[in-house]
Amino acid sequence: MADQQSTTDLPERLRGYFWDYDAKHLTWAGSRHTIVLRLLQSGGMDAVQWLREHMSDEEIRDFLARRRGRGISPRRLRFWGLVLGIPRNKVDEWIAAARANPWHRRTH
Repeated sequence: MADQQSTTDLPERLRGYFWDYDAKHLTWAGSRHTIVLRLLQSGGMDAVQWLREHMSDEEIRDFLARRRGRGISPRRLRFWGLVLGIPRNKVDEWIAAARANPWHRRTH
């Protein structure tokens, strides 16, 4: 799946999620991590659909697990946990770790 879309450009309809980037230069091959993180955190249903067309649920679960949920709000982690069947205790663990981080306490 990933090889076929390795040069996919970010569709015009999703570029608004990347207001702080020059979105015309965001490609699946060169900016996959940035694209995935932003769409997981901020994407609407259009973004969720596009992302799930480009990554399997297993790949998204692996992405979240590698990051231990970092960069994703607790509310969005709960959403993705439900959608992807991630055990609640795992999501709880990620959220607790984020809240224990001094940077989280400073910015919230």
